[in-house]
Amino acid sequence: MKENILQSNYETNERTIAEVFQQSKKSFDFTTYSPVASSEFLEISYFSTMVDMNILQQSVLISLKEKIADVQQLSDLKNIIPIESIQFVESGQDLEKGLHTGAVAVYFKNHLEEIALLNIGNSRLGQRETNETENEFSVIGPKVGFIEDLNSNLHLLRDHLATTDLIIEQFAIGTRTKTSVAVAYLEGVTNPQYINTAKQRILDLDVDGVFDSTELEQMISDHSRSPFPLFISTERVDRASAALLKGELILMCDKSPYALIGPITLMDFFSTPEDFYLPSVIASFFKLIRIFGMLFSIFATAFYVAILTYHFEVIPKDLLGPLIFSRASVPFPPFIEALFLEVTIDLLREAGARLPAKIGQTLGIVGGIVIGQATVQAALTSNILLIIVALAALSSFTTPIYKLSNAVRLLRYPFIILAAIWGGLGIYIGILFLIGHLLRLKSLGIPYLVPLYPYRKGGVSHSFLRPSPEGDGKRPSFFRVLSNLRFKPSANQDPEDGLNSE
Repeated sequence: MKENILQSNYETNERTIAEVFQQSKKSFDFTTYSPVASSEFLEISYFSTMVDMNILQQSVLISLKEKIADVQQLSDLKNIIPIESIQFVESGQDLEKGLHTGAVAVYFKNHLEEIALLNIGNSRLGQRETNETENEFSVIGPKVGFIEDLNSNLHLLRDHLATTDLIIEQFAIGTRTKTSVAVAYLEGVTNPQYINTAKQRILDLDVDGVFDSTELEQMISDHSRSPFPLFISTERVDRASAALLKGELILMCDKSPYALIGPITLMDFFSTPEDFYLPSVIASFFKLIRIFGMLFSIFATAFYVAILTYHFEVIPKDLLGPLIFSRASVPFPPFIEALFLEVTIDLLREAGARLPAKIGQTLGIVGGIVIGQATVQAALTSNILLIIVALAALSSFTTPIYKLSNAVRLLRYPFIILAAIWGGLGIYIGILFLIGHLLRLKSLGIPYLVPLYPYRKGGVSHSFLRPSPEGDGKRPSFFRVLSNLRFKPSANQDPEDGLNSE
């Protein structure tokens, strides 16, 4: 029913061919003229900022000038112009999309019933010359990343997965932008339920435009108001390919260098592409460090406030002296002291992220040292809390996914407030609310906390550890994939060498 409503809305917003031409003429870069001065019956129209002017001059205009007498109807253009992509449109919607993708409209003057579109768009104009990853850096492994061109990204994806089982479906989203969105999955591996759910949510969208995959993520998420991301955004081709082999699907948006991976679980955010290029023991250790770093970042400052406000009896005797000396001249309670430092750290991070790279690095280093030293000397905070807040901020950087790091930064504040009001009981209440919220979250219908809850024995080792290839022979069962086997150890390998996932 929603699909019919959407289709009706598109038909309502569809302009006629004459309206498209009339609206386009308001733009300075829209050009309309006759290719041959003596021939006033044939005209061409295009946006000069979208077409490849070299192809226009050499292939289109020269051919028309030499053989203009042979053009009796638009179908004759296929025999005259050496361009493969020539299509005929009869609706204003197709004409509008063609002009904005770099096509040249050829038509008979005063006869707009039929128009030929010659696709000579300059697809590389404005694109990056290099496609190395910028935000998901790894020491080892490939460095190839996606760019802001959908066709190039799909080429990179097919180059990694050279199989006909890789199915890519494309949709046009936005009544005004007509942004191309692609859904990629492995047929025979990915559960059709996730595919149909993603496609239906995309088709149900009725918006003016979509400019980035992260914007699309918010529109099709199960819970758009949650601070926790329900899709993994990646710019790495190897990570996207690994997700497809795992049984997940990929959403890609034109003009966006990021691909969305779904469905996902909370524990997927602690894995990095580099884990697959390291020995399983080392990769598992690093993964546990990341999990500990997230927990420490959320609760460290809150525990400091709770202990110094309500539970000072748990402080060891050897630590009482340095703690009393550190807070002897601080006039503020622990809550105000902690809140001041946390806000200062976030201000430095935001300022460093918004400024140019060289200035941002200088601000982060000099600003952190100067402000930290000055606040301690001015007795606005204690040395111990400064160390705890700095370690908490450092721990948040261990989270591989930037969006989850933002959620961790946000969660620190309610836990600090609860610790200041009720102490340890407040932290316990906050943990209950946090777990309750996580239990409600789903990603394309998959529970966010699986395999922890609902408990899946075979997937727990995948969540906390990175199994060796011998122990990682099957895809996670909680994704309900159609093909479970992914690796078959050779006869000379000892199956007990790996971390068995079953």
